[in-house]
Amino acid sequence: MQAIVHAADIQDRDGGVLLMATLFGMYPFLLKLYADAGYQGPKFQAGMARVCRAVNVEIVRRCDSGRFVVLPKRWIVERTIAWLNRCRRLSKDWECLNRNALAFLRWASVRLMLRRLCQN
Repeated sequence: MQAIVHAADIQDRDGGVLLMATLFGMYPFLLKLYADAGYQGPKFQAGMARVCRAVNVEIVRRCDSGRFVVLPKRWIVERTIAWLNRCRRLSKDWECLNRNALAFLRWASVRLMLRRLCQN
């Protein structure tokens, strides 16, 4: 759908608001956003209310019970990141320019989608 690569000194919650601002312009029908605990708090909520009011943000928290528990909706993001990290170029931060990192992220996503579309 959309990705933004930014400098390490920008908090995830600030980058999330920026991402949703660009994403909501392309997909105005989005109604629900699942996010992890890094996006909780009043600053992200205020930014989301300013950028796209119709989106309902649901924070999916980890279970700290000491055993493995499959959490609803959280595994989707973790699985996608794991699939993208299979690409050697994305497994480490080798790129000096953000636009190069974004280009390789898009190529890896295209590779995943093509593989899914071409399966028999």
